[in-house]
This record gives sequence, structure tokens and C-alpha cells, in this order.
Amino acid sequence: MKRHLSLMLCLLLLFPLAACRQGESKGMEKYTEYYFDYFDTATTVVGYAESKEAFDATAEQIRSELERYHRLYDIYSTYEGIHNLCTVNSTEGGVHRPVAVDGEILSLLRFAKQMYKETNGTVNVAMGSVLSLWHDCREQALLRPDEAALPSTEDLLRAAEHTDIEQVIIDEEAGTVYLADPLMTLDVGAVAKGYATEQIAKALREQDVSGFMLNVGGNVRAVGHKPDGSAWTVGIENPDRLSADAYVTTVDIEELAVVTSGSYQRFYTVDGTSYHHIIHPETLFPATHYLSVSVLCPDAGVADALSTALFCMPLEDGYACIADRAEVAVLWVLPDGSIEKTENFPTATDS
Repeated sequence: MKRHLSLMLCLLLLFPLAACRQGESKGMEKYTEYYFDYFDTATTVVGYAESKEAFDATAEQIRSELERYHRLYDIYSTYEGIHNLCTVNSTEGGVHRPVAVDGEILSLLRFAKQMYKETNGTVNVAMGSVLSLWHDCREQALLRPDEAALPSTEDLLRAAEHTDIEQVIIDEEAGTVYLADPLMTLDVGAVAKGYATEQIAKALREQDVSGFMLNVGGNVRAVGHKPDGSAWTVGIENPDRLSADAYVTTVDIEELAVVTSGSYQRFYTVDGTSYHHIIHPETLFPATHYLSVSVLCPDAGVADALSTALFCMPLEDGYACIADRAEVAVLWVLPDGSIEKTENFPTATDS
């Protein structure tokens, strides 16, 4: 139910582009692996190795780490032997309690709080109470399309009263997380995939692994370059499903991330109108400024958070948000299909 065909088609289209250039070197072959079990999305790993066994060893390490991060950051299920974000969100007697958690949860929440500040509150992992209303309506609509409905404005406004990120209390010394508002819940969907992808990529580079590309649900991260020294070619998906062009452009990357947030992946329809999953923190409804926003920068976690934040901002505010980030390049697809991009966004490549 939760795997999206459009995303799968994107993945199948995207990674052949990475092989368009002659990246193979003597003794190195290209291999591909797919995972479908983590972060409610599809993952593709492409890499060059001297043998299938060598590639499989790295791919298995990536899979194992994805599973670990998925379990830690899961807000819907608990797992034996760990306290995860679902545990943090749970209550006893109507209140939350401090929960001792893995350091990777503390690190994610510190990062999320920093991105909250840097996006003027547009990325807020404390919006779980609001996002859960939309999630439940979307899931219900997928099961029974004829009964599709929107969350009520009254329910959304009540839920929005419990989204103050300052009520997320991190005790570094004790290693605990505590939600001081009993009606607050966390939802890390805007940051978790990108953050996990970046941590896995960094771990690979510390082991001198190169020549790999990770795509975790549209969070693309290049680990090094191809064996012959050439970059990876990545397609920026066209949000217009009726267009003959699968991509609005392509970019060459190495040691960089590309993340796209769009209105065309997770959505449902009510009375002929589509409602996607990127909720504006002020209106409490899906943002309507763009069809998609793609962010290119060295850190997949930052790219993930910024793609969501910029999707919810008018262009002027978006440019202001990244004014001090020379390492960030952005491409916006507007509702009429026109494109706006920062001056440093790479020009299209011949693939």
C-alpha cells in the first residue's frame, strides 16, 4: 500500500542515466541493488566493485545501516530491545516520560532543532499532531477513495497548539528525550531519510569506499566518483506526468546530494482536488507555491530539510533562507511548469 509506483518508475529511469557515461575502468564492474523495506520507500544502491561479492558486502552494510536507522526513527512501530521515536511519542497515564535513546536519535533531534532555526520554523519535527491528521485521512482515502475527506479545520487548529519545538527536551547528560507537552508527537519525515543517508555516506567514505550512489526515496547521495574519475549523472524528475520529458534537467555530481520535494508523489484526491503530504506550518494545509523543489548540496540531511522548507516558502523568502549558503543550489518548478533556479545551479548535461 505505502510503496509508490511513481517513485519506482523514477528510480528505474534515474539510474540508467548514471551509466550513460563510460564510468567503468578495467577490473571494475557496475552493480545495482534494491531495497523496499525501510523509511516507507524504495532504496536503490548503485556501485562499482571488483567483484559481485565485493559489491554485495558493501550493499549489505548499507542495507543493515538503513534498517538500523529506520527502526530508530520509526514513529509507527516499536522494536524489541530499543527505544525509538515511537517510544518517545508514547504516553503513560496521559503524559510522556523521559526516554533513554540511542545517540543517533539525539543527533537527529539536535539537527532537526538547528534546521528549525535556520528555516524560521518551516521545518518542524514537533508537528506530529498536525501531520498525523493528514496521514490518517490519506491512508483512509487510499483504502476507500469514495470516502476521501480532509481533516477538519477545528481539529487542525487544536493540533497546532501542540507543536512548540521548545517542548522537545533533550538531556545530553542523561541521554534522554522528553516531550513536555502531553499532546505533542514527533514526525521526522522532513529530515530522517536525508539525515540517515548522509550518515551512511560518511561512514562509507571513512572506509575509503568510493564509486557508489545511494537513492533513499529520492534522497540521492553520491559517494565519490566513478572509477575513471567521472561524475554521476542524476535526473531531476519532471513533476508533469503528462510531459514527454521524464526530467526537467540533469546534473553531474560527486560527493554531493540531490533531494527533491514534490506534490506529485504522496497525495490523495477529495472532490477532484489533490492534496499532497507537504504541509505548510502556518496554513496547516498542503503548500501550493510549487510543483517541486530540488536542492543540491554536500549534505543529504541539509538538502532534505531545505527541500521541504523551500517548498513551503515564496521565492523571495526561499532565496533569503539560503542567502548565506554558497554550497546550496536550488531549482524550483512553478505551478505553470516554468523553472526558477539559483545562479549556481548546474546547467543541463549531455547524458
